[in-house]
Amino acid sequence: MFTDLPLPDLYAYRFDGAEPEDFDAFWARTLAEARRAAVPPVLRPVDTGLIHVDTYDVTFSGFDGQPVRAWLWLPRGVPRPLPAVVEYLGYGCARGSALQSTLWSSLGYAHLLMDSRGQSSTYGASDTPDGAVAPQVGGVMTRGVADPADHYYRRLFTDAVRAVDTVAELAEVDADRVVVKGASQGGGIALAVAGLRPGLAGACVDVPFLCHFRRATQITESYPYREISDYLQARRDAVEQVFSTLSYLDGANHAARASAPVRFSVALMDPVCPPSTVFAAFHRWGERAGCADKDIRVWEYSAHEGGGDHQLAEHVGFVARVTAHRAAAGPLTRPTHQLLRSTS
Repeated sequence: MFTDLPLPDLYAYRFDGAEPEDFDAFWARTLAEARRAAVPPVLRPVDTGLIHVDTYDVTFSGFDGQPVRAWLWLPRGVPRPLPAVVEYLGYGCARGSALQSTLWSSLGYAHLLMDSRGQSSTYGASDTPDGAVAPQVGGVMTRGVADPADHYYRRLFTDAVRAVDTVAELAEVDADRVVVKGASQGGGIALAVAGLRPGLAGACVDVPFLCHFRRATQITESYPYREISDYLQARRDAVEQVFSTLSYLDGANHAARASAPVRFSVALMDPVCPPSTVFAAFHRWGERAGCADKDIRVWEYSAHEGGGDHQLAEHVGFVARVTAHRAAAGPLTRPTHQLLRSTS
């Protein structure tokens, strides 16, 4: 069954949440600190047996310079520099094995799949700790929720921006043709990165989590948003502080600062990420920075799986178009130094 407003009302719906006065300063400081603490990435070749793709086990500097793991796939026999896709994972998911995700490299893109620090579940175990804390099973929505400086997603969003920085600095990659993508939590991360890092060629944001937190907690009983409700049931005096912290992370606030071409998707039977929370972020996309190329694909009879392979096929066409457009737009912005390093 439909889980939210009728579709005409969703198109009319607008975000009514808070935006902190120091939002931009908070994130500028966070990212500047991470970049100052960064060291060159390490790329270790992995023999997967794939005959058309070179695979690397990547360690790069994320939040506070902490090591973050990722897989990088580079297609063989394709002219350099390459366009790139940086992908983020859903809630509780880990990067898995080096054989799990080869679509984008098979299409001729450099493809980086970022591990999610500290997250583990039946979907797999992360190879990236959350600072000094080893990956663990269980939710992260209220980890550090008393202060935005301590919240888990401050660290994860910073990792995600640094993943784009890392890819863009590789000699094999065209820094002007980097696209971010993800679904659910991954969609929320891609959304935040698009607001935090200018210069992206595009963004694919599917059934995004981490948007319009307050409304989400009021209209769905599904986890992970329910973690916030569970937390507040025993902390009735903490409501305003919790949502103040979450406003620094809210996808609707990040979307307002994004300028890249974007394709959203939303599912009207989604009980996990209610459609109005997705539309809240979509409508704000480009509000401050300007964006003439944004659209949202509505999957009327889908739940949290969204459009599945049908949506993926649409993204393939979108990514090809926006990266081709950037390639034709002018001279390449090349890195000032080459960071591709291979160690055994």
